Amino acid sequence: MDPIGSSCFNLQLENERAKKEEEEVLKNDKLAEILCSVRSLTKYEGRSLRSLCPQITAASIAASYHIVVGIGFAYSAILIPNLSLNGTNSTDGQISATKTESSWIASAMVIVAPIGGISAGFVMDWIGRLNTIKLALIPSAIGWVLIAMASNVPMLIIGRILTGFGTTWGSSPATVYITEIARVDMRGSLISFAPAFASLGMMLAFLKGWLMHWRTVAWMCLGYSIVPVILIQLFIPESPAWLVSRDRIEEAAKALRWLHSNQPQPEQRPETLAELQLHLLQREHQIKQEEALKNGTGFLVKVRQFLRPTGYKPLIILFGLFFCQQFSGIYITLFYSVTFLESIGSSTNPYLASIMICTVRFIMSCINTYMLRSFHRRPLIMTSGVGMALCMGFAGFFSKWIIEGSSDMRWVPTMLLLFFVITSMIGLLPIPWTMTAELFPIEIRGVAHSIAYSVNNLIMFASIQSFYTLEDWFGGIVGVQWFFAAISLLATVYTFIFLPETHGKKLSEITDYFVHSGAFYVLSKERSKPKKAATSRAPRKNIVKHGDPLLADGQRQ
Repeated sequence: MDPIGSSCFNLQLENERAKKEEEEVLKNDKLAEILCSVRSLTKYEGRSLRSLCPQITAASIAASYHIVVGIGFAYSAILIPNLSLNGTNSTDGQISATKTESSWIASAMVIVAPIGGISAGFVMDWIGRLNTIKLALIPSAIGWVLIAMASNVPMLIIGRILTGFGTTWGSSPATVYITEIARVDMRGSLISFAPAFASLGMMLAFLKGWLMHWRTVAWMCLGYSIVPVILIQLFIPESPAWLVSRDRIEEAAKALRWLHSNQPQPEQRPETLAELQLHLLQREHQIKQEEALKNGTGFLVKVRQFLRPTGYKPLIILFGLFFCQQFSGIYITLFYSVTFLESIGSSTNPYLASIMICTVRFIMSCINTYMLRSFHRRPLIMTSGVGMALCMGFAGFFSKWIIEGSSDMRWVPTMLLLFFVITSMIGLLPIPWTMTAELFPIEIRGVAHSIAYSVNNLIMFASIQSFYTLEDWFGGIVGVQWFFAAISLLATVYTFIFLPETHGKKLSEITDYFVHSGAFYVLSKERSKPKKAATSRAPRKNIVKHGDPLLADGQRQ
């Protein structure tokens, strides 16, 4: 559900896919043929801004739907304080909400994420990537209208549920679309448009909530939902890869001509780059169909794979990590941002502080892209957990002293919350979302991601729903902060004991670990093995030794 976490997953999935390709190439001549051809095409692609402009435009328009996704995430934070201020239903349409009702308003958007995410996968394969984004407009628009015109709490909750469907149906297809239309070396950068727009949406939500009535913000969100759909309809083509998969070859050729309209004519070749790309997509689709027939894709085949250690062990490990992630306060402090900042005794305007926090999230998401490529997972999560525990623990002490009147350093809790967000972005927020791209065999990775994504969103729903309950259990906001600190420390210990290291590991090494090792990674033989010299990129130079069979075949035509 988290657009930043999901985009980190897609970035990591691309990195892992590139590494796994090289492993599979040694086993499958057809895959070697595709890989050689992709790399051969790269040398014909122009690298100027003008030549890349169509792809950048398409990615920007598709990702622009994430603005309303970000606003939807932050909207409960600006709505709930206004509902809590009203003692009774007033004649001007204001609504009052109890703590229980407020928790449902905050979490309703998340509860539909598992259903929305899974259904979006089927719908985008059925009607196309861009058509699914257009379809997302229906629940999104109805949801925002209900919120804007709400006369009671049930209308607000139903509106939040519908906007949740719109969020999942609009965000997942957009990321898939960008992945499919972007050139290989630009894919990571273009995918990052999604979290950038989502962060912009969060900042806009708090800015507008600071200056405007919450109903006015809801009406404006209707516009933010409609504009991307209009731009998609008017300016950009459907994914050529999807069109080829549906045997709509003429439309795929037209889409490729648009995406490569500014590319130079390949030297010493009669075909345009769009024609070469079309031939490659057709061949790739043919090979995928042959592989699917050969290996089988039935339900029972997938179930049997999850009954193996390589299927159920990663799931169990991830479920524990998801619990630590969600109950560490990462998302609770976002969905209840204004309320949380007011409760901890901060002197900073809660809307301004929330804008600062969203800005920090965005900056750290950019830095995190580099960190995921360069550093091991376990140290990142453990460093993140310790840092979060220290920040939230000290914030609890300062909140206690401020409430008791023994300290007037009311700016400190806000600063500690900013550092809490920074340390969370180092590891505990993004990495659990990316682990499905690393822990599972490629045969079940898609299904495993759907299961893990759904479970994590259910846990997120439980954590957001429990905020006021936690306040009652732990005697107020100070106890809640110390609870978040304790869970952050638990995440560090859990990672140290159970989570295997995946950075720089081959798929076969990860598979062998789950087959031959016990539950405790800290006691496993794998952890004590001496590290081999890095050879991660060496095979790339040797793969092209087969020549360029696919393009050669195209030349014969």
